[in-house]
Amino acid sequence: MAGGDRSGADSALIAALASGLPVQDAATGAHVSERTARRRLEDPAFRRQVAAARAAVLEQAIGRLVDATTEAADSLRSLLTAESESVRLAAAKSILDQGFRGVELLDLAERVEQLEQADQLATEGKKGGRR
Repeated sequence: MAGGDRSGADSALIAALASGLPVQDAATGAHVSERTARRRLEDPAFRRQVAAARAAVLEQAIGRLVDATTEAADSLRSLLTAESESVRLAAAKSILDQGFRGVELLDLAERVEQLEQADQLATEGKKGGRR
């Protein structure tokens, strides 16, 4: 891509790599050689851009999963009244298991937040004592 629009090729290459395509396929999709793609991946700033794009894709996917959680919970809850005793038992076990896990995660998140606040106060206290 001599003298061409490298930023456009980089954007296409970043998007392709972030989506999980192998380097060869990402290069083809971005209309660059595989050698160019591998050379770009040697650049730490470029790799950070790929990582950031990958994180954004993952964040969107997680958002979609979270959005579907309520509907999934409603479906699971409806199985508590199924005719089959084994289906009711499996639903009850699943609800209890996921409920306990959720409580544990919320508790852990609260503890982490408290530790972060305590650390922030301690850091601010050290800065204030240096006058």
